[in-house]
Amino acid sequence: MMDLGRLRALHAVAVHGSVGGAAAALGFTPSAVSQQIAKLERETRTVLLERQGRGVVLTDAARELADTAQAVLGLVERAEVRLEEQRGQAVGRLLVAAFATGARGLMPGVLVDLRGRCPELDVRLVESDPYPAAELVARGEVDLALVQDWPTVPLPVQEGLSRLDLGPDPVDLLLPAGHPLAGLAVVPVGRLGAQRWISVPPGNICHDWLVRTLREAGEEPDVHYQVGEFETQIALIAAGLGVGLVPRLGRGVLPAGVVARPVVPEPARRVFAIWRSQASRRPAITEALRALQARWAAAGGAAAGSAAGVADSRADGSGAGG
Repeated sequence: MMDLGRLRALHAVAVHGSVGGAAAALGFTPSAVSQQIAKLERETRTVLLERQGRGVVLTDAARELADTAQAVLGLVERAEVRLEEQRGQAVGRLLVAAFATGARGLMPGVLVDLRGRCPELDVRLVESDPYPAAELVARGEVDLALVQDWPTVPLPVQEGLSRLDLGPDPVDLLLPAGHPLAGLAVVPVGRLGAQRWISVPPGNICHDWLVRTLREAGEEPDVHYQVGEFETQIALIAAGLGVGLVPRLGRGVLPAGVVARPVVPEPARRVFAIWRSQASRRPAITEALRALQARWAAAGGAAAGSAAGVADSRADGSGAGG
């Protein structure tokens, strides 16, 4: 009989396209994943991975076995849900994916709460952009994902997934203190044209929103710097190299010389959690959702404080923001 852990490792390699990607998703080392695949090859007497350049590719037999593994893992999950439901306790492993600012601004508190409330639950966190995170949930590679989208750029949520809306995450225009727009109390969207933009790369929901919004206002955004992390964007803005639109969640205190200005109409991301509907009754899922809701409610005060910080920076010119 084939070992379930080895099938899980093979399925992860098929989903993520590499041993390293599978290891990151499973919380193992690449060496451990390779060993699992090697044992599965001996167990099945079949070559499953072949070298290609510096990486590996799945053989045809491995792809067929990975498809079977996905079905088997689905059955196992349903059994685990039923057993967990009977016990009424959150146990086992819960793998959570979260976008970067959500992982920084929300998940630390959630993880602390879960550790205190559910000591027998092994929670693992992986950082992932919303698009791939939604795919990982649908494929069964992660149990729960914290994701975000924009009303004008909705995140596709596949059939068979459930969602819990947490709320909006307002976005401010960040710019050097000496920028002409810094003198405005609020910045109309129509004034966002003809700027030197610092933005996340194309294919990211935030970039897609910026492009669509400015095009609707008759402008083509001039993106000079494409960087994946908001912290790096803020550093470039502090250096006077451009302006950016940065959400409040996980933003932290702004450096001196950078000011935040609200935009009207106010842009806001929608933050929500998604999971497989068949696991909705699993105590680990319900406990995680409860913790997310509680921490989001607590973060609401921080978001209000962030907005107050914007007002204070307008009053004293210090550039301190949320």
